[in-house]
Amino acid sequence: MQQTRARYLIDRLITNRMSEQELNELLGALGEEQMTDEISEALEAYFLKLVENQKNAFGEKSDKILNHKP
Repeated sequence: MQQTRARYLIDRLITNRMSEQELNELLGALGEEQMTDEISEALEAYFLKLVENQKNAFGEKSDKILNHKP
């Protein structure tokens, strides 16, 4: 599967390897509907991966934290 430019830029941002030029490109793209949708999808995928990793690392404890209701 080919990585979209948005996913590439988000990966660079998350891994703290983004150049100033790439940051400017990402910020400039936020006004473009297609790019914004792709950025949103990339961030959502990253967040879901983080949640899954937490669940795997902490088992039931993380389920209780994520589903906690005051």
